[in-house]
Amino acid sequence: MRRNKEQLKNILYQLDGRSYKTYNDIKGEFDFEKFMVLIDHVQGDPFARPSRIRVRVNQSIAQFPVDTFHNHSRATALRDFLARCFFQASRKFARGNDSRGTGHSGIIRIEKPGQEILERSSVLINNNFVEARFVMGLPAFGRRIAGQHAVAMFLDELPRIVQHSMVYNNLNKNELYKHIETSEDADYLRKKLETLKIVTFIADDAILPRASGIDPRPLTTGNVIPFKSPADYQVEVELPNKGTITGMGIPRGITLIVGGGYHGKSTLLRAIEGGVYNHIPGDGREFVVTHPDAVKIRAMDGRNIEKVNISPFITNLPFGTDTKAFSTENASGSTSQAANIIEAVEIGAGLLLIDEDTSATNFMIRDHRMQELIAKDKEPITPFIDKARQLFEELGVSTILVIGGSGDYFSVADQVMGMKDYLPIDMTQTAHQIAEKYKTERKHEGGDSFGTITERIPVKESFDPSRGRKMVKIAGKGLHTIIFGTYTINISDLEQLVDMGQTRAIGDAIHYSTNYMKEDRTLKEIAQKVLSDIREKGFEILDRIPSGEYVLFRKFELAGAINRLRSIKMKQK
Repeated sequence: MRRNKEQLKNILYQLDGRSYKTYNDIKGEFDFEKFMVLIDHVQGDPFARPSRIRVRVNQSIAQFPVDTFHNHSRATALRDFLARCFFQASRKFARGNDSRGTGHSGIIRIEKPGQEILERSSVLINNNFVEARFVMGLPAFGRRIAGQHAVAMFLDELPRIVQHSMVYNNLNKNELYKHIETSEDADYLRKKLETLKIVTFIADDAILPRASGIDPRPLTTGNVIPFKSPADYQVEVELPNKGTITGMGIPRGITLIVGGGYHGKSTLLRAIEGGVYNHIPGDGREFVVTHPDAVKIRAMDGRNIEKVNISPFITNLPFGTDTKAFSTENASGSTSQAANIIEAVEIGAGLLLIDEDTSATNFMIRDHRMQELIAKDKEPITPFIDKARQLFEELGVSTILVIGGSGDYFSVADQVMGMKDYLPIDMTQTAHQIAEKYKTERKHEGGDSFGTITERIPVKESFDPSRGRKMVKIAGKGLHTIIFGTYTINISDLEQLVDMGQTRAIGDAIHYSTNYMKEDRTLKEIAQKVLSDIREKGFEILDRIPSGEYVLFRKFELAGAINRLRSIKMKQK
């Protein structure tokens, strides 16, 4: 039954001083004349997760022009922009829990967006309405309802937040359109990569360095060097909104990024790996875009591996351990990096991004002297240097590799990009001349072909999200941890995750994915079906109660989290 705001106010006054659980009386829909308030879930006590609320504004009042959301790219960017507006308005108009009681009392909060423009569940928009999903900490002192404070939150603060974040005429229209058009241009540019036969594009004048290791905003102090493409790699692109831009296009194949320490090698790679997402105006990386199937690869000691065919890289382990269906609960650096590559290619990676600083040395290179000391038949590992070319020529998977410790890679590289003072220099010809002048004495150990990528089928029975009396206990903890039943999934090596909302969504998507686990359905097919359902039906498929806490993820991170679940059992196809 739909009620009005006066009825909500009267109920809250009547509840003042009563037991917290009686807040359930306000669950439902309330007509505030200019918008609807939908109270979907009421928290059990002030210390529990805050209550889930929605606000829906009819387009007759919101009046967002159709051109702000008429295609998927623009709609995603508009939703992201409105989430930012709601976040800022809530900080301005909501008093928070200062003097408002215990626990989460008094908060009005939407998930804070970062530097990336992402598809979020916190805002929806269509021809009929715009809707924001957020949480409110219903106020109480102890476990007694603070009804007067609740009235102020619902009838004073919330209407002001809505007016300043969900009505087109009250927003900064220049900023809104710039946000939408920047994102649309980045999407267009990413789709052009295939035609241009490049795997990533870094625009001239881009600002790649970040403020710090924990602050993803652009560096603005000190020596800030705008990016400038080498002439031989400069690409010109006409964008739908911004017009003509130029920048460096890295072709398919094997690309090395070399240079002295602290000259920007890893900074460039991090910008490239972040280029699978769009970035907000002013970020500095607005037109740094990367192939959507790019995957960052690193070693991860101690991770779980289940029936992965790592034989292209590792064979002949002691005691007859089978590397065609390799399993371990405590991977080494080399076995984890091998598995990470195979798993990424299994899901459909088209570009691998590797930094030697986070790689296992014995996985990356085995020089001539070590080959002489330890014969190949005594060394189980075939280093990446001997497989990178096969990976590209046979499977079409390119590699961008930051390396400073081995010139042997010059012989297999298609492009060599040097970084000096944060600027790129084409060093391909020089590197190839060095490789020709100083012939490597190391022997190729990669065999005649890359080897087999064996797809795997998850066993549904190995997914148990229950914990104690709870049939389902799933939670995202920060950016890199998922609680799944009694298991803790460490996903810290999935470095392209950028938003905690992605982690939350992946946790619930793992549970949802069991709906698609059949006898012959591969992990790749399952991940694709889950993402297809989210795109077609929305994030509602992940939770019976509408949530504003989800952010869209990629198939690689979903599959990566499943691979790291320690209870997982797989069958090879």
